[in-house]
Amino acid sequence: MKKVAVIMGSDSDFKVVQKAVLKLKEFGVPYEVHVMSAHRTPDKAADFAKNAKKNGFGVIIAAAGMAAHLAGVLAAHTTLPVIGIPIKSAAFDGMDALLATVMMPTGIPVSTVAVDGAANAAILAIEMLALSDAELDAKLDAMKAEMAEGVAKKDEDIQRKACEL
Repeated sequence: MKKVAVIMGSDSDFKVVQKAVLKLKEFGVPYEVHVMSAHRTPDKAADFAKNAKKNGFGVIIAAAGMAAHLAGVLAAHTTLPVIGIPIKSAAFDGMDALLATVMMPTGIPVSTVAVDGAANAAILAIEMLALSDAELDAKLDAMKAEMAEGVAKKDEDIQRKACEL
Protein backbone atom coordinates (compact mmCIF):
# COMPACT_ATOMS: atom_id res chain seq x y z
CA MET A 1 0.00 0.00 0.00
CA LYS A 2 1.22 3.50 -0.83
CA LYS A 3 2.05 5.85 2.03
CA VAL A 4 0.53 9.25 2.72
CA ALA A 5 2.86 12.16 3.45
CA VAL A 6 1.53 14.62 6.00
CA ILE A 7 3.55 17.81 5.75
CA MET A 8 3.00 20.89 7.88
CA GLY A 9 4.58 24.31 7.63
CA SER A 10 5.14 24.58 11.38
CA ASP A 11 5.07 22.26 14.37
CA SER A 12 2.32 24.50 15.80
CA ASP A 13 0.05 23.09 13.06
CA PHE A 14 0.23 19.62 14.60
CA LYS A 15 -2.72 20.25 16.94
CA VAL A 16 -4.89 20.40 13.78
CA VAL A 17 -2.93 17.90 11.67
CA GLN A 18 -3.10 15.16 14.30
CA LYS A 19 -6.73 14.57 13.27
CA ALA A 20 -5.47 13.46 9.85
CA VAL A 21 -2.84 11.22 11.42
CA LEU A 22 -5.43 9.57 13.68
CA LYS A 23 -7.76 8.93 10.72
CA LEU A 24 -4.93 7.41 8.64
CA LYS A 25 -4.02 5.22 11.62
CA GLU A 26 -7.67 4.15 12.05
CA PHE A 27 -7.73 2.93 8.43
CA GLY A 28 -4.32 1.26 8.66
CA VAL A 29 -2.75 3.55 6.06
CA PRO A 30 1.03 4.00 6.39
CA TYR A 31 2.14 7.61 6.71
CA GLU A 32 5.03 9.90 7.48
CA VAL A 33 4.76 13.29 9.17
CA HIS A 34 7.22 16.11 8.50
CA VAL A 35 7.66 19.85 9.08
CA MET A 36 8.77 21.76 5.98
CA SER A 37 8.32 25.37 5.03
CA ALA A 38 7.59 26.71 1.59
CA HIS A 39 9.49 29.85 2.58
CA ARG A 40 12.13 28.79 5.11
CA THR A 41 13.08 25.40 3.60
CA PRO A 42 11.91 25.61 -0.03
CA ASP A 43 14.67 23.32 -1.33
CA LYS A 44 13.79 20.63 1.21
CA ALA A 45 10.09 20.86 0.31
CA ALA A 46 10.81 20.68 -3.42
CA ASP A 47 13.21 17.75 -2.98
CA PHE A 48 10.66 15.86 -0.88
CA ALA A 49 7.95 16.33 -3.51
CA LYS A 50 10.25 15.43 -6.42
CA ASN A 51 11.15 12.13 -4.74
CA ALA A 52 7.82 11.31 -3.07
CA LYS A 53 6.60 8.91 -5.76
CA LYS A 54 9.81 6.85 -5.84
CA ASN A 55 9.80 6.85 -2.02
CA GLY A 56 6.47 5.02 -1.94
CA PHE A 57 3.99 7.85 -1.41
CA GLY A 58 0.62 7.93 -3.15
CA VAL A 59 -0.81 11.19 -1.79
CA ILE A 60 0.58 14.27 -0.06
CA ILE A 61 -1.37 16.23 2.55
CA ALA A 62 0.01 19.73 3.16
CA ALA A 63 -1.12 21.94 6.05
CA ALA A 64 -0.16 25.59 6.35
CA GLY A 65 -1.55 28.84 7.67
CA MET A 66 -1.34 32.48 6.70
CA ALA A 67 0.42 32.71 3.30
CA ALA A 68 -0.08 28.92 2.98
CA HIS A 69 2.10 28.28 -0.07
CA LEU A 70 3.24 24.83 1.06
CA ALA A 71 0.66 22.76 -0.83
CA GLY A 72 1.33 24.68 -4.04
CA VAL A 73 5.10 24.33 -3.74
CA LEU A 74 4.76 20.58 -3.22
CA ALA A 75 2.24 20.25 -6.09
CA ALA A 76 4.59 22.14 -8.40
CA HIS A 77 7.23 19.43 -7.94
CA THR A 78 5.17 16.22 -8.22
CA THR A 79 2.36 14.59 -10.16
CA LEU A 80 0.99 12.97 -7.00
CA PRO A 81 -2.30 14.33 -5.70
CA VAL A 82 -1.79 17.07 -3.11
CA ILE A 83 -4.47 17.91 -0.56
CA GLY A 84 -4.20 21.26 1.18
CA ILE A 85 -5.38 21.95 4.71
CA PRO A 86 -5.66 25.69 5.32
CA ILE A 87 -4.83 26.36 8.98
CA LYS A 88 -6.79 28.98 10.90
CA SER A 89 -4.75 31.98 11.99
CA ALA A 90 -5.55 34.85 14.33
CA ALA A 91 -5.20 37.55 11.71
CA PHE A 92 -7.83 36.51 9.16
CA ASP A 93 -9.51 33.51 10.78
CA GLY A 94 -8.05 31.14 8.16
CA MET A 95 -9.45 32.97 5.12
CA ASP A 96 -5.92 33.97 4.06
CA ALA A 97 -4.75 30.34 4.16
CA LEU A 98 -7.90 29.12 2.40
CA LEU A 99 -7.46 31.54 -0.49
CA ALA A 100 -3.73 30.87 -0.77
CA THR A 101 -4.36 27.12 -0.87
CA VAL A 102 -7.29 27.04 -3.25
CA MET A 103 -6.16 29.65 -5.81
CA MET A 104 -3.68 27.57 -7.81
CA PRO A 105 -2.66 28.17 -11.43
CA THR A 106 -3.73 25.79 -14.19
CA GLY A 107 -1.55 22.68 -14.20
CA ILE A 108 -0.75 22.80 -10.47
CA PRO A 109 -3.94 21.47 -8.86
CA VAL A 110 -4.32 21.30 -5.09
CA SER A 111 -7.42 19.71 -3.66
CA THR A 112 -8.44 21.83 -0.68
CA VAL A 113 -10.50 20.89 2.37
CA ALA A 114 -12.10 23.20 4.90
CA VAL A 115 -10.07 25.41 7.22
CA ASP A 116 -8.65 23.04 9.87
CA GLY A 117 -10.29 20.12 7.98
CA ALA A 118 -7.55 17.58 8.68
CA ALA A 119 -9.84 14.56 9.17
CA ASN A 120 -11.45 15.17 5.77
CA ALA A 121 -8.01 15.55 4.18
CA ALA A 122 -7.13 12.08 5.45
CA ILE A 123 -10.44 10.62 4.29
CA LEU A 124 -9.92 12.13 0.83
CA ALA A 125 -6.40 10.67 0.70
CA ILE A 126 -7.80 7.28 1.73
CA GLU A 127 -10.46 7.52 -1.00
CA MET A 128 -7.72 8.19 -3.55
CA LEU A 129 -5.72 5.18 -2.39
CA ALA A 130 -8.90 3.05 -2.29
CA LEU A 131 -9.26 3.39 -6.06
CA SER A 132 -6.70 0.59 -6.31
CA ASP A 133 -7.17 -1.06 -2.90
CA ALA A 134 -10.30 -3.15 -2.30
CA GLU A 135 -9.64 -3.47 1.45
CA LEU A 136 -9.53 0.31 1.92
CA ASP A 137 -12.62 0.65 -0.25
CA ALA A 138 -14.51 -1.78 2.01
CA LYS A 139 -13.40 0.17 5.10
CA LEU A 140 -14.73 3.38 3.56
CA ASP A 141 -18.05 1.67 2.76
CA ALA A 142 -18.27 0.53 6.38
CA MET A 143 -17.52 4.07 7.61
CA LYS A 144 -20.31 5.51 5.43
CA ALA A 145 -22.76 2.85 6.63
CA GLU A 146 -21.87 3.61 10.24
CA MET A 147 -22.42 7.31 9.62
CA ALA A 148 -25.84 6.60 8.08
CA GLU A 149 -26.80 4.43 11.04
CA GLY A 150 -25.80 7.25 13.39
CA VAL A 151 -28.01 9.74 11.56
CA ALA A 152 -30.94 7.28 11.56
CA LYS A 153 -30.55 6.87 15.34
CA LYS A 154 -30.48 10.64 15.84
CA ASP A 155 -33.61 10.95 13.67
CA GLU A 156 -35.45 8.41 15.83
CA ASP A 157 -34.33 10.19 19.00
CA ILE A 158 -35.41 13.64 17.80
CA GLN A 159 -38.78 12.36 16.63
CA ARG A 160 -39.34 10.82 20.05
CA LYS A 161 -38.32 14.06 21.81
CA ALA A 162 -40.57 16.13 19.56
CA CYS A 163 -43.55 13.91 20.35
CA GLU A 164 -42.88 14.25 24.08
CA LEU A 165 -43.18 18.06 24.01
